[in-house]
Amino acid sequence: MPTIKIDEKDYEFDTLSEEAKGQLAMLQFVDGELQRLTAQTAVLQTARMAYSKALNEALAAGSTLN
Repeated sequence: MPTIKIDEKDYEFDTLSEEAKGQLAMLQFVDGELQRLTAQTAVLQTARMAYSKALNEALAAGSTLN
């Protein structure tokens, strides 16, 4: 039987209640979504830095109000 570890305790998956299995499934889903959003945040932060750099370069090359 497969076992899972929760809070440093081992449990046999097949012996968990349906409610516990449902909560575990939702916890796994949320963990996956958090990983996906963390990766998406990293991509967006990288893009933001690139746009900021490009803006600064465009401002330096363009005209100013003097």
